[in-house]
Amino acid sequence: MKNRLEQLRKERGVRQEDLAQVLGVSRQTVISLEKGKYNPSLALAFRLARYFCLPIEEIFDDTDERA
Repeated sequence: MKNRLEQLRKERGVRQEDLAQVLGVSRQTVISLEKGKYNPSLALAFRLARYFCLPIEEIFDDTDERA
């Protein structure tokens, strides 16, 4: 699943470590999310959306999974 996580994090000047701590996940999880190697749980997607004050759809793009 594509996402804008890295872009959003960098725009706000947030380190991976700090984002991970706020979300209650490991830095490795943030890295995997940013690289698109890990799809977040619904709960984590909501935490990210609240953190960035954006709808989930503005962070994650699942269009390549629709067929």
